[in-house]
Amino acid sequence: MPPPGAPGVTGAQAVVKVLLEQGVEVVFGIPGGAVLPLYDALYGAPIRHVLARHEQGAALAADGYARASGRVGVCIATSGPGATNLITGLATSYLDSVPVVAITGNVARPFLGTDAFQEADTFGLSMPVTKHSYLVLDPEELPAILREAFAVAASGRPGPVLVDIPKDVFTATLSAAAWDRPLRPALPVRGDVGPCVAPVPPLPARGDGAPPAAPRLAGTGRGTNPNGYDEAARLIARARRPVLYAGGGVIVAGAAGVLRRLAEAAVLPTTTTLMALGAMPGDHPLFLGMPGMHGTYAANMALTETDCLIAAGARFDDRVTGRVSAFAPEAAVIHIDVDAAELGKVKTPRVALAAGAREGLEALLEALGRVPPEEWCARKPWLDQVERWKQARPYRYDRDLARRELLPQAVIEELERATAGDALVVTGVGQHQMWAAMFYRYRRPRQFLTSGGLGTMGYGLPAAIGAQLACPDARVLCIDGDGSFQMNVQELSTLAELGLPVKIFIINNRAHGMVRQWQDLFYEGRLAASVFEHQPDFVKLAEAYGVAAYRITHPDELAGTVREALARPGPVVVDCVVRQAENVLPMVPPGAALKEMIVG
Repeated sequence: MPPPGAPGVTGAQAVVKVLLEQGVEVVFGIPGGAVLPLYDALYGAPIRHVLARHEQGAALAADGYARASGRVGVCIATSGPGATNLITGLATSYLDSVPVVAITGNVARPFLGTDAFQEADTFGLSMPVTKHSYLVLDPEELPAILREAFAVAASGRPGPVLVDIPKDVFTATLSAAAWDRPLRPALPVRGDVGPCVAPVPPLPARGDGAPPAAPRLAGTGRGTNPNGYDEAARLIARARRPVLYAGGGVIVAGAAGVLRRLAEAAVLPTTTTLMALGAMPGDHPLFLGMPGMHGTYAANMALTETDCLIAAGARFDDRVTGRVSAFAPEAAVIHIDVDAAELGKVKTPRVALAAGAREGLEALLEALGRVPPEEWCARKPWLDQVERWKQARPYRYDRDLARRELLPQAVIEELERATAGDALVVTGVGQHQMWAAMFYRYRRPRQFLTSGGLGTMGYGLPAAIGAQLACPDARVLCIDGDGSFQMNVQELSTLAELGLPVKIFIINNRAHGMVRQWQDLFYEGRLAASVFEHQPDFVKLAEAYGVAAYRITHPDELAGTVREALARPGPVVVDCVVRQAENVLPMVPPGAALKEMIVG
């Protein structure tokens, strides 16, 4: 392949050169006619290509790779159905702010808009679910656009970017000048990124296990009045019932360390959303647990009673707030977010700080140091109240029943014991997702990966593949439900081909469990289309794919089988046949306030 800038470099070769320039080591994809020139250029290149069995699997594997590593994930698909199959995966990344670059092929430029074979408006379809989308019509712009795509994906509030490339752009020969074309001065993106000034380099690891924040680019909301931090610091110091509320932006920004320092310095009870589990160690005395629909009693009551709410990297999702008018009704809200569009969108803040979570929390911690000691309010009465809530209603289940029947909560607890709480856990979506969040205590950022915003069933297996490739030395557990697992079960073939040591535990309740639970609680028990009348034999299914498998049906089998499965080399599936009627509790009913939770 000619070097960059040399005569004779094709568009496809330029794509590979940019991927190498950006430090890309792994891409996920499926070839097809419109991207065959790119696959030919990838042949022999020092980039590992993972052949997914469905393009959605490729997109979700790229998402899992990005979440686990903090680097940009890359996926490739052909035109038409290949590209449309990426859409759910890109929407998953968009709603959870995950940096992914998707490269799609399209029909040659003369055939665009003619309904040619496997033509689709990939650009138009992807716009609502990407941070930015490109259709490359000028081959000379291709290197600059790809560099720009990586910069946009990783900067500000991260997210997916799609680059759609017609087949004849892949095969066109670029001039030497094309390689040196600068990035454009500004881009119309989601509202959190301004001028793009440089390609994003590979991100080195940080000491606290999180990657550094992406290179800072000037953007909307910068230049916030520094006095806002002093005002926020005074509100915190004078508060009698403060709560620190961390969202996924804390993980994205590598801000877990400063979050903990702030909580300890100001003595702030802290709650982290589903997307931020691990930002505060699960066994920390100031940790309240997860808030919201299936949050802890302590977190939900603290959010109801607080008089000062410090929100960092959180978007006040409806699954967290419950009825918004009853969420922190007496609180002075301090909101830190890299995306200025989030400030005041749901809850009006007293102080709005448009900044990345790490830089915002560091500035706030510095401002707290300027508050005179005599202005600080005593915290002990509030801490005592929080501790009473913790002791009154912790997460729990019927342990007497668990000695007779296999319960999902007991499976999760056994997994934590067997892995010493050190596994990288990836889940699908459903009841099992909530139990994995509730009964496994996370101790570090990027230890828990799940689809939060979109709630994408089928996320677990492909994302676990991506996570294991990103972190080859990690013990990766995929905790999935029988319904969610079957939505991307074909990726077992990918897993077997790669021989990755991902251990999959299927919480098999023979139903779409969360749907069944809602029907049980809110539809008078009418179980319409939520219980499976037929199920595959997951052990035989796994073995057919070449994956070792076990089944657990009784509590007496649990500990031994879990340890045997974890000790076995390579991928393993464990079918955990659990009690179908088990519900995820506590639960805040739809439209209810957090304090109106069903506690069981």
